[in-house]
Amino acid sequence: MPAFSLVTTWSPADEHEPLGYGIELTNEGDTPIANFQLGFSGPARIDPHATLENGRLLKRLSNHTLIAPPEGFVLQPGQTWTATARGLSYGLRHWSDGANSAYVVLDDGAIIAIPTAPTRGKGHNAPLLKGAAKFPVPAKAPVAHSIIPWPRHVATTGNRIAPPGFDLKPQGALAGAAAQAFADLTAELFPLEAIVRPASEAGMPVHVVEKAGFGPEAYDIAFAENSATVSASTRAGLFYGLVTLGHMLRGARLHPGTFTFPIGGVISDEPGFAFRGSHLDVARQFYTGAEVSRLIRILAWNKMNKFHWHLTEDEAWRLEIEAYPALTEIGAWRGHGKALPPLLGSGPQPTGGYYSKAVVRDIVALADALSIAIIPEVDMPGHFYAALQSVPELRDPDEKGEYQSVQGFPNNSLNPAHEPVYTFIEKVIDETLELFPAGIFHLGADEVPLAAWSGSPLALDMLEKIAGPEMRRKHEAQFNQLGNHHGADEIEGSPTAILQAEFIRRVHKYIASKGAVTGGWEEAAHGDAVAKDKSYVIGWRNVEINAALAERGFDIVVSPGQRYYLDMANGVSWAEPGAGWAGWSGPQETYEFEARAGFSEEGLKHLLGVQSCIWSESMTDRAIFDRLVFPRLSAVAEAGWTLPERKSWDRFKALVGLMPIMYGHWAED
Repeated sequence: MPAFSLVTTWSPADEHEPLGYGIELTNEGDTPIANFQLGFSGPARIDPHATLENGRLLKRLSNHTLIAPPEGFVLQPGQTWTATARGLSYGLRHWSDGANSAYVVLDDGAIIAIPTAPTRGKGHNAPLLKGAAKFPVPAKAPVAHSIIPWPRHVATTGNRIAPPGFDLKPQGALAGAAAQAFADLTAELFPLEAIVRPASEAGMPVHVVEKAGFGPEAYDIAFAENSATVSASTRAGLFYGLVTLGHMLRGARLHPGTFTFPIGGVISDEPGFAFRGSHLDVARQFYTGAEVSRLIRILAWNKMNKFHWHLTEDEAWRLEIEAYPALTEIGAWRGHGKALPPLLGSGPQPTGGYYSKAVVRDIVALADALSIAIIPEVDMPGHFYAALQSVPELRDPDEKGEYQSVQGFPNNSLNPAHEPVYTFIEKVIDETLELFPAGIFHLGADEVPLAAWSGSPLALDMLEKIAGPEMRRKHEAQFNQLGNHHGADEIEGSPTAILQAEFIRRVHKYIASKGAVTGGWEEAAHGDAVAKDKSYVIGWRNVEINAALAERGFDIVVSPGQRYYLDMANGVSWAEPGAGWAGWSGPQETYEFEARAGFSEEGLKHLLGVQSCIWSESMTDRAIFDRLVFPRLSAVAEAGWTLPERKSWDRFKALVGLMPIMYGHWAED
């Protein structure tokens, strides 16, 4: 059986030669190999115009590349074939940018998967970093109790040996639901700690009481010598009060020399923002229903109340839609020879998955019990390659030419002038809103290429009708132009933005007709395409855009790539995994960012809150997930709940070591 190994290398450009992305394939078997092809993928993308020294570039779709050696080349046993690509869509910044899966296609069509070592950076010999960074709990902490996010008002007295657990005593239906949710949550996150236990196992009585007069998520905890009482007006408030008690108990039990448990006084608390969310991209990498459920439980332990589920992308479609079974039959799977090739390390064999409606309903019910609203996103009109491969009748049949997205996908945007598109979208919205009772539909609207639809007669006719012949001629001049040379195209004011706004306006009107709110990325605001009283937008390109959109009257959720995109690396070092287009943000930088900065008093009225975004290009290795997401997820959670004047990095770093992580991968000391 033939066997191979692959090493990739990265050499930045210098005064002597251009950048070099080296590919070294070694024949580990005992027979010569000829007429073969090498496929590989990872976040980095070979530029379509790159030269390939000692090799031939056969195919390239985004980050998937298929190459071959020169004609007549034979790879002898023990020999290494070395090729060098001179041209990438962006220079590698971190070790996870390189190829993370590869395979060889033999002359007879057989496919051999190859173990792929992390890309080696020239001049970088430091150990590669994986796993969540450890934040040890100190012997002496700045506060007596371990609570994240930190409450608004803490006035506790005395201390006792921490009780072994809590015997919950809810009064009424709301209290009963909150108590059950807390019991289930702690049993899942900390299965052997028995945080909720009966009196027969020494559980301390905790009274859970519905009481009028509190804000929507506010609560009080009153402490007595051998009991505590949680009071709130809502199920969410009661649940958050119990979560705070759970944090305090764990701190005092696991670190009794550092943290105490009180016997008197009160904690009064409510969040600074109504919207405290996290996003998860499940298209670039697939996460099982079990993984999504665990992340939702972690969000609840951080008192986050929104889960933005990014269900579709160029790379995959992940939601069952009964009206269009091809979306998941074709669009949920990647592999060599399939409509979607191996992308982002997914490998040559068919891999992927999607969420059946039954699984979605279970996850929605879980989230609701934990006071989390799930916001589904079907990203449109751009980022639609997987769906267009699955349902090709969504394309204008007369469209010609090629445009490319910033991620390197050709002709990936739904055509605003093609009427079958709207029949499709309305059916997708209907089925999606039936699954997600929070009544929000996020339609994306980001990163449409500047040249989109410039070869479509339908789109050009629509543009001329809306904006006149001069705008049509301007757009025709974009025909076959490949943009996105320095990040995503800026389309505001362009013919493309006019067409997108027309699309967004119509889709938004349909969402509103179903009684739902429209969510969108900041580009949804182009041309005021969404009604400001029935929508919100997320500012992501930079910090300043958030205040600017709020000044225009848009409800805004702050999520700048520079601070709240959790796929960005923790530092500049090659040894750190993650992306780098927006820079880097360590836990302290993420924690200390203040969303309210730069807003006027009027603008603050439109500031709904904050959201972390977990984009998944780098996440093939789940140890990378743990390193990138934790503890920065908790940093965003505290920014969403705790008022700026109550924040303290010294306190946070002393407490955050007690917070759960997703997969249990910790960095080596």
